[in-house]
Amino acid sequence: MSPDRPRAQGGDCNQGFHLSGTVTEPATTSEPAMTYKVAISFDRCKITSVTCGCGNKDIFYCAHVVALSLYRIRKPDQVKLRLPISETLFQMNRDQLQKFIQYLITAHHTEVLPTAQKLADEILSSNSEINQVNGAPDPTAGASIDDENCWHLDEEQVKEQVKLFLSQGCYYGSGKQLNSMFAKVREMLRMRDSNGARMLTLITEQFMADPRLTLWRQQGTSMTDKCRQLWDELGALWVCIILNPHCKLEEKSSWLQQLQKWSDLDVCPLEDGNYGHELPNITNALPQNASHSPEHVPTACARVDALHSHGYPKEALRLTVAIINTLRLQQQRQLEIYKHQKKELLQRGTTAITNLEGWVGHPLDPIGCLFLTLTEACRLNDDSYLEVSDMNESRPPVYQHVPMAAGCPNSSESYLSLALEVALMGLGQQRVMPEGLYAQDKVCRNEEQLLSRLQELQLDDELVHTLQKQCLLLLEGGPFSGLGEVIHRESVPMHTFAKYLFSALLPHDPDLAYKVALRAMRLPVLENSTSTGDTSHPQHMVSVVPSRYPRWFTLGHLESQQCELASTMLTAAKGDTLRLRTILEAIQKHIHSSSLIFKLAQDAFKIATPTDSSTDSTLLNVALELGLQVMRMTLSTLNWRRREMVRWLVTCATEVGVRALVSILQSWYTLFTPTEATSIVAATAVSHTTILRLSLDYPQREELASCARTLALQCAMKDPQSCALSALTLCEKDHIAFEAAYQIAIDAAAGGMTHSQLFTIARYMELRGYPLRAFKLASLAMSHLNLAYNQDTHPAINDVLWACALSHSLGKNELAALIPLVVKSVHCATVLSDILRRCTVTAPGLAGIPGRRSSGKLMSTDKAPLRQLLDATINAYINTTHSRLTHISPRHYGEFIEFLSKARETFLLPQDGHLQFAQFIDNLKQIYKGKKKLMLLVRERFG
Repeated sequence: MSPDRPRAQGGDCNQGFHLSGTVTEPATTSEPAMTYKVAISFDRCKITSVTCGCGNKDIFYCAHVVALSLYRIRKPDQVKLRLPISETLFQMNRDQLQKFIQYLITAHHTEVLPTAQKLADEILSSNSEINQVNGAPDPTAGASIDDENCWHLDEEQVKEQVKLFLSQGCYYGSGKQLNSMFAKVREMLRMRDSNGARMLTLITEQFMADPRLTLWRQQGTSMTDKCRQLWDELGALWVCIILNPHCKLEEKSSWLQQLQKWSDLDVCPLEDGNYGHELPNITNALPQNASHSPEHVPTACARVDALHSHGYPKEALRLTVAIINTLRLQQQRQLEIYKHQKKELLQRGTTAITNLEGWVGHPLDPIGCLFLTLTEACRLNDDSYLEVSDMNESRPPVYQHVPMAAGCPNSSESYLSLALEVALMGLGQQRVMPEGLYAQDKVCRNEEQLLSRLQELQLDDELVHTLQKQCLLLLEGGPFSGLGEVIHRESVPMHTFAKYLFSALLPHDPDLAYKVALRAMRLPVLENSTSTGDTSHPQHMVSVVPSRYPRWFTLGHLESQQCELASTMLTAAKGDTLRLRTILEAIQKHIHSSSLIFKLAQDAFKIATPTDSSTDSTLLNVALELGLQVMRMTLSTLNWRRREMVRWLVTCATEVGVRALVSILQSWYTLFTPTEATSIVAATAVSHTTILRLSLDYPQREELASCARTLALQCAMKDPQSCALSALTLCEKDHIAFEAAYQIAIDAAAGGMTHSQLFTIARYMELRGYPLRAFKLASLAMSHLNLAYNQDTHPAINDVLWACALSHSLGKNELAALIPLVVKSVHCATVLSDILRRCTVTAPGLAGIPGRRSSGKLMSTDKAPLRQLLDATINAYINTTHSRLTHISPRHYGEFIEFLSKARETFLLPQDGHLQFAQFIDNLKQIYKGKKKLMLLVRERFG
């Protein structure tokens, strides 16, 4: 034994069927060495009970029990063998027996004296129960030959462990522990240990007692996926036990009664999916001649699992081969049926023929069971595959071809090629999507599990031949195959499966690889019922998504798998114009999600423009076409990625070349909104970066600029509010176009344009050196504005101040024209007083307009046009004061006094202003005399 493991010590004793001894746990850096007493009872090569001083609480034997057992096996000559204690006592006379008992009591008097006295009293009493039985028990003598013997199983500990793991929600470690307990049951079955069924019964009882079952039922919520997976395994194990070929009929009846009893409980979970009657004839024993049974396929496969699990590998292989032969015959019959219906089905383009029960995702996992049975027979008996690499990943198993047993009808084949064939049959089976989220999710998970196992196979010539043969059968299988020409509308899609087939076939048979992948691209549940399944001549169209389709909870995942298949084909077809065109048409016909088509466009662009080699123009054009399709699909719908999509498309078109840019500029109205077309598309197309990127000559630059200006004017006409400014910017270098854009802005000003939009265009005009046009637009903006008395932080204030400054700089006439608009639109006293102050600081007309002269004199507030502004400001202060005093609180008194101080500055501007302000204050004192504290503050500041 290793020095760091527990070691059995000398002095161990094997008395009859009882082994006892001491085991030492070696010292560690943190713990001293510990010694434990261990006792083991055994019967007919099975450990029937154990005790250990370590107090281990686990369903498995502790290390000390294992150490003592191994010591007894490996060093039998160092363990004292004794007869059972009853035999030794039989050899003693009366004096020896009395001495033996007295010495035993003396050695352990504190522990056994009460028991010894009780037993003595009962023996001396003639009517006691102990005197009604012949003989006495002997724990070292073993059981009777007629008694049942089974391995030790701590039932209470099993219950406690399962209850604990379930209470932790089946997540993380607890789910793993429960799966390890299921694995232990399978190990027991394989060893033909009767405790397997006992342990599963205990586990099931705890599952049924899980308080969450009642809670979920009351709340109407579904079970978590992790729990459903555990329940699936529980059910599969019971099927395995029931189908044990050597199970006695009374045992089977007893188990079925127990299962029915559990099933009748209200809290027992129901199966999720189309599996209402999946276990017919479950009590039938395995037929003696397992040639080909007409039995229900998943049940027949469950028998294989039962044989395999109970340690009958040869019989499991025989039955597996029989089932596959039956499936082959069924496949041939279905092909014959389809040949007679093919013409009619292709004309109709739809079919009601379907398999309601799918083998992939089925609770009994029939295909996985057959595949595992066959591949285990082909696995190399080499322990090296279990070694863990530096990345902590297990190395994949290694398989070899093993010829089938002599006498089989297809003995020339190998079990490995048969495993591949049955996996392809199952994965390619046409089946309707089951009902319920979990059942649908399970279909996807089971498919991925099978495919991951297939990917472990190294495809040699024999396996490639099997792959090609089965793919052709699936393509010709009509409605019975998921890859048939016409399938049921609610069939489970084949995208994930086809992606594997495509990658596996591509190096050996590229034509077949593309044929399979293109056929699988469809997603019938989202497509028109009239569209055919054949994509050899796809149309340039996007199928209309029907308004109603079944509740496919995994639809998002399925669509992403469809996208992955398309991306895989695009990558492989790089440089092949004909194949790329066919793939593009399939994408346009079958993919209905704009976000997924955009992802494909991005993938194609990335593959077409590698950083370390030249651009692939064929694939780049595919990326552009996909991008254009996305633009058309999302033009009239809300999509949070739309801006990103538009920018990407312009980048892609730029990479394709100047003709692509010209094309999207000329057909902008089918691809972009007016705002996108002007602010992103046209602006990028004529940018300096684009000119440099494409090395454009002068005619090309002019062509792009001309297209951009035409687009700008069209967009400005269609949406002047959003596009007028962009149009002006794009038309700056062309006088006629610029004038047209300006006129569009002026015409739209009277309509729906806001003051903010007009002010923005007005500022742009001033910046471009058109101050009079800027003034005109600012005046129009002012007429759209309404600033209330309390909006002293309104975002338009800066625009108003700018407009007033502009009119003041232009001259007295412009200022006189603007002030009435200001007075009408602005009612905020502080803003008006700020405008008034700015107008009195400098003389008007300093902008230097050609043909005009400035007088250089400051303007008086007593004369027009400032007198009107002054009066409006004073009135605004008076109105605002009354408004504020209506609902003023003491904490705002100080702020109000400061406001009155600012008002006084404005009041004092005219000659009689001090009298007017004094009268105003007196009026306040009279009207608001009830606000004594506030009026006291007014007197202190203003008299």
